[in-house]
Amino acid sequence: MNFGPRIACLAVMLTTLATLTLLSPVSVQAQTTREEALARLFPGARIEAERVFLTEAQRQRAEELSGVDVDSLLIARYVATEGDRVVGLAYIDTHVVRTKNESLLIGLNPDRTVRRVEVTAFLEPTEYMASEAWYAQYESRGLSDDLNLQRAIRPIAGASLTGRAATEAVRRALAIDQAISED
Repeated sequence: MNFGPRIACLAVMLTTLATLTLLSPVSVQAQTTREEALARLFPGARIEAERVFLTEAQRQRAEELSGVDVDSLLIARYVATEGDRVVGLAYIDTHVVRTKNESLLIGLNPDRTVRRVEVTAFLEPTEYMASEAWYAQYESRGLSDDLNLQRAIRPIAGASLTGRAATEAVRRALAIDQAISED
């Protein structure tokens, strides 16, 4: 008996199942408020909101580091502390995915690696929203050439604009943080 066609069919079915798992509503990361997301990012820490105004030099440096546009000089940032020690930072990045906005809360560790990415608003249809497992790819990653789709970050079948927008947002947050700290 020739099992070749059956094995090929099984491989296609498994690939389809893996793609659907990444995009399925059951595994989609729930949108949360900023307060809930911050509490999950930094449990037990004191969190203070800051508004940071980038200088033109910082904006240009962040664009150079990230390879993406930094459209605003006003940055929403949260500083998490335990006692007098900073345990992390979080940046809000709101951007257009296809035609509507997505807001991500991008938590950073003190060593400038990604702690976690939380979706706080996603106004596109839910079938274009990535799963929590997909966003977990960013965890523990710093700003490098590998922090890109088709490199360290897997693309999302059927939601490539979401993947590109999220990757640009994470790169932008890491670059803004570095540009601020260099001054």
